[in-house]
Amino acid sequence: MINLEFKKRNNIISNSAKKVRRSGKIPGILYGKVMNNFMFEVGGLELGKEISKQGEHGVLNFNIDGEGHKALVKHVQRDPVSHKIIHLDLEELEGNQTIISSVPIHFVGEDMLTKKGVVIQKEKDTVRVECFADSLPKYLEININQGMVGSVYKFGDLEVASEISIIDDLNSVIASISYERKTVSDDMVAIVEEAKEEKKAK
Repeated sequence: MINLEFKKRNNIISNSAKKVRRSGKIPGILYGKVMNNFMFEVGGLELGKEISKQGEHGVLNFNIDGEGHKALVKHVQRDPVSHKIIHLDLEELEGNQTIISSVPIHFVGEDMLTKKGVVIQKEKDTVRVECFADSLPKYLEININQGMVGSVYKFGDLEVASEISIIDDLNSVIASISYERKTVSDDMVAIVEEAKEEKKAK
C-alpha cells in the first residue's frame, strides 16, 4: 500500500471542484477529530489504482505536508457515464483502531450455476464487519458452485478470518437458488416441438 499525497484545497474559489478535476486531480473531504472537514485534492491516477487495490470501502494511507495518516473510505462518487471517480469522502483513523465497515460479497462458482441452467437470486451484495483497520478485507467470499434449486445462503455461511466479526444478523439470507432459467427462445422451441408432435399425430 502506497501513501497518497493529499494537498489542501481552497474551497472558497468559485467552481473549485471542477477546476481540480480539469487538472487531473480528485477533490475530497476528510472527516475526523483531528482534521475535521479537511478539504483536499489527490492525483486521479494514483487514487484510482489504490481504490482498485483496497476496494471502495477500504483503508487508504496518505501524506499531508509530509506527515503520514490513515483513513477509511466512506464514499466514492463516480460519474454516471464514464464511471470515473469525481469525489471522495474519508473518515480519519487513529492508529490501527477497530472499525466497522461494509465490504462486498463475492459469489464463487456463479458460472457453474449458469451452466446448470439455474439462477441465483441475490438479496445482499455487501456485509458489515468489525475488525482492526489493518485487517479489513477487500471482500468476503461464499462458495456456491455446489448449489442447487432450493439452496439458501446466509451471512453465517461467509468465509471469514478469525480476526473479523460479522455485524449483520448471521441468519439473514443473502442469496438463494430458486428456479430454472427459462428464456423466450426456450419457450418458443417448446411450442414448435409441440406443434410438430401434433402434426405427426394427425
